[in-house]
Amino acid sequence: MDNTAVVPGTGQAAGGFARLSPRTKGMLALGLAALAAVVGSVWLWSATPNYRVLFTNLSDRDGGAIIAQLAQMNIPFRNADGGTIMVPADRVHEARLKLASQGLPKGSIVGFEIMETQKFGVTQFQEQVNYQRGLEGELARSIQTLAPVASARVHLALPKQSGFLRDKQPPTASVLLQLHPGKALDRQQIAGIVHLVSSSVPELSTKNVSVVDQHGNLLASERGGSGAALDAAQLDYVAHIEANTIKRIEDILEPIVGRGNVRAQVTADVDFSQVEQMAETYKPNQAADAATVRSQSTIESSQPGPAAAGGVPGALSNQPPVPPTAPINGSAAPLNANQPATAAGNSTRREAVTNFEVDKTVRHVRQASGQIRRLTAAVVVNHRVTPAVGAAKAAATPLSKEELDSITALVREAMGFNAQRGDSLNVVNAQFNTPDLAPVEPLPLWKQPDAIALAKEAGKAVLFLLLALIVVFGVVRPALRHLTARAPAPPAAPEGQPAPALPAPGGEAAPAQATSPLEEVRQLAKNDPAAVANVVKAWVGADAKSS
Repeated sequence: MDNTAVVPGTGQAAGGFARLSPRTKGMLALGLAALAAVVGSVWLWSATPNYRVLFTNLSDRDGGAIIAQLAQMNIPFRNADGGTIMVPADRVHEARLKLASQGLPKGSIVGFEIMETQKFGVTQFQEQVNYQRGLEGELARSIQTLAPVASARVHLALPKQSGFLRDKQPPTASVLLQLHPGKALDRQQIAGIVHLVSSSVPELSTKNVSVVDQHGNLLASERGGSGAALDAAQLDYVAHIEANTIKRIEDILEPIVGRGNVRAQVTADVDFSQVEQMAETYKPNQAADAATVRSQSTIESSQPGPAAAGGVPGALSNQPPVPPTAPINGSAAPLNANQPATAAGNSTRREAVTNFEVDKTVRHVRQASGQIRRLTAAVVVNHRVTPAVGAAKAAATPLSKEELDSITALVREAMGFNAQRGDSLNVVNAQFNTPDLAPVEPLPLWKQPDAIALAKEAGKAVLFLLLALIVVFGVVRPALRHLTARAPAPPAAPEGQPAPALPAPGGEAAPAQATSPLEEVRQLAKNDPAAVANVVKAWVGADAKSS
């Protein structure tokens, strides 16, 4: 007796597959292939990397160099329009760092690195040209760091300096800007570019710097000396005054008449002329006790006249002079006792001059530009609207004269009304013509872009899942059922009789016997295991011969 052990499941599966028809076998193979294709597609779809932008707006030279380096680093990449290179999202920073270590992208702008590669024996003119190119490149790089600027070019006109020229020609500069779509530069940014270029070049004035955009619009240049036209800053100042006044009027009236029930327009006449005044005034003479003495001088002079005859006529008066004496103390004796003390012909002159400080006032006034010369305001207030109550419709009633006067007074105070300045104000109460607008319906969920993108991704996953289920339950599972179908169990033989023959491997069925329960089959195998083993052995041998 051969007791070779045979796995029942393997032999049964092999025999079942052999009993399948060619059509069933083809369907099983097709189902397995479709299942493998679905699984492979799902895996490839899930394993596809998400590409991100590595660099954009690259020149052909930089793009070729970057692609060559990415190929050497085994980093997958994609090319897009506009000189854009895309790499997987998880390798963007790695690629940028490795490319930066190799000096990529170099860009078309050359900076001061041009001075590092100078050849031996260059002339002074070549050194000056290289220095000017490097300075222009560095300025262009600095300007490109601004968010609205996509690219920039700087042209410098540096005259040759010479000590023998009396009239030195000043340097000039021109800047060409390429702005991003939808971006614009404000006045502060343009002024910043002008001062950046002016401060980087010696003796370059801001008036000699011109800025032009890609459309040829002149953004900044030397201003004319006339100043007849208003520049952009002055126009912005006027618009700011008008908008601020309108806002104050609406803010004070909306709580009274309701939001949207007031309209206001203001026109401002602003004086931008620059006036300088210098006045020197003198006050009239003040009293002597109140004035300040500046200087004072006194002059006295005496002039003797011709001697006149005097004395008693006769011999007594015709005497020689007495000898003079010089006493130590006391007054000297007169030369002639008969001579009088003073001569009648002496003249005395006395002059006194007093100078007082002059009360002078010097005033230097420089009026600031931007003074408001006149304000004109027009305000329209809507009628009072009574809401509909029940069957009654909404009604609009005009404001009373007292209410309109109070609103006018509020507007006067809000706008800073000045009658001496010539301001004018007109407040009108009228009914607004507001057309009935259909309410804006919210965008349905199925039309929203985010919902559409999410539905696409979910649809892909559901489609793959449905395909897999169709293949598994429609093809693979029925084929496996036919493959693993068990043969009918042999009937239980009565005691003393041989066991009934099992079905032949070729599919020929034994004579119909009554089906025995499972317990009877188990009992048969337990009572006579040798007979069951012989039957199985014969079945396997027949199957092997048929194959």
